[in-house]
Amino acid sequence: MGEVVNLNKARKARAKTEAKATAAENRAAHGRSSADRNLAETERARADRLLDGSKLED
Repeated sequence: MGEVVNLNKARKARAKTEAKATAAENRAAHGRSSADRNLAETERARADRLLDGSKLED
């Protein structure tokens, strides 16, 4: 005789696995939060200013 399986737990486990897969797809599709994008843009702008300020004139 096989193992006794609680069908409710099996159903919930399958739903949880599917939800995790959907969440991973959404994270990839929608990218980073606006706070992360703003932070990266600010850091990039700061690096550009620093680089331009350090440029030697020919």
